[in-house]
Amino acid sequence: MRHHRVACLVFDGMAPFEWATVTEVFAVPRPELDVDRWYRFELCAERPGPHRVVGGFDLVVHHGLDRLRHADTIIVPGVPDVRRDVSPTVLDALRDAFARGARMVSVCSGAFALAAAGLLDGKKATTHWRYAGLLQERYPKVTVDASVLYVDNGSVVTAAGTAAGIDVCLHLVRKDHGADVATRVARRMVVAAHREGGQAQFAEHPVGRAPSDDPIGAAVGYALDHLHRRVTVDELAGMAHLSVRQFERRFADAVGSPPGRWITDQRIRVGAALLEASDQPIDAVADRVGMTVAGFRRHFRERMGVSPSVYRSQFPH
Repeated sequence: MRHHRVACLVFDGMAPFEWATVTEVFAVPRPELDVDRWYRFELCAERPGPHRVVGGFDLVVHHGLDRLRHADTIIVPGVPDVRRDVSPTVLDALRDAFARGARMVSVCSGAFALAAAGLLDGKKATTHWRYAGLLQERYPKVTVDASVLYVDNGSVVTAAGTAAGIDVCLHLVRKDHGADVATRVARRMVVAAHREGGQAQFAEHPVGRAPSDDPIGAAVGYALDHLHRRVTVDELAGMAHLSVRQFERRFADAVGSPPGRWITDQRIRVGAALLEASDQPIDAVADRVGMTVAGFRRHFRERMGVSPSVYRSQFPH
């Protein structure tokens, strides 16, 4: 079985992080994973040769845009200037690749290239929050959402800036090879396999376990350990020796979300992981995270944008 071919588009003046992230995930050999059709990675550019990289060094690219003709996944980690037009030659190559069925991916300002090629028309997309307003202004046919880490439209995937490149690359590995493989890659990279938060891709900052002498931290830890049963805000406030009003105010200040909503978010996060990694019936998953089936389905769709069954179908087991 042939490798899954990944082509990354390089340009002059690019920042190194996004390019390096893509390279780390898809170019590093991982024989320990023992999976079929692992990735074969190539850099390409409109003009092969040395390309300037932020930080004072050059990256020598050996391949031209012809590599896009055969790639299964094409990644655009940025554009030279978000206020200037992308090269027509590059746009034509992107359109041709998409038309033949390649999966198109952008990181950070790379969304401007996909948008200029018309690949985001009528779709939801994201980019670095600094550029979201400009992307919406320049390409009004695109629905820009700056609150998420990435948006997966199936054949077109866009990611927010910088570290979101890690999230979207691991998401692609999870889609291609399952949650276990993506988790092992993330462990090797010493990063979270799936960051949590309030949106479908969990864009808010993750909540860690605070010291046990912190009443809010202790309540957070207890809630995380008991997601399988009904944990009430009154119960957590009592554990923290605070009134419900005091607890809700201090919890929201510390975590960034009201306690009831945060607990539901954590239940959906754990439920999503179970859907990714197992064949358990949805009612069993709901029970394991302390929710009724109806409640789990409703809250899952609200937060993830799709039903549990549709979400599960994206991840091979």
